[in-house]
Amino acid sequence: MKQKTSPGLKIISLNRKASFNFFFENIYEAGLVLKGSEIKSIRSGKVNISDAYAIERDGEIILINAHISSYKQASHLDHNPMDDRKLLLNKKEINKLIGKVNREGFTLIPTKLYLKKGKAKIEIAVAKGKKQYDKRQTKKTRDWNRDRARYVRKTS
Repeated sequence: MKQKTSPGLKIISLNRKASFNFFFENIYEAGLVLKGSEIKSIRSGKVNISDAYAIERDGEIILINAHISSYKQASHLDHNPMDDRKLLLNKKEINKLIGKVNREGFTLIPTKLYLKKGKAKIEIAVAKGKKQYDKRQTKKTRDWNRDRARYVRKTS
């Protein structure tokens, strides 16, 4: 899933199910603390963030369940693909996120992993889960917009 959107920004992995399963309130950009073999694996595009989420641990935000495949050319110092990874955010942003998660019942979901000026960045969304009827409504409006666009295209 490699796409180039703008100069200096290379999208590595998208979490497409996130927008279907969650309502997003805010989106934050965070850096990742990585090992050498992890960044090489990210640059080759071997990442999956679809099941990942972030939690607060000891005053830090930690990314859990993100799968970064092991790098074949790495030596015996290779990384564990399912390790927890620390996210780099400002203290003010961390405090806001902790407050939202603890008090208001939100969750932190990664939506996009990309390279920006050679550094790995991840987009974290403060999200609340959708109910089944919300998902049906989203699908209904998406289908209606697609059918309406077809109809307009045919009549023009």
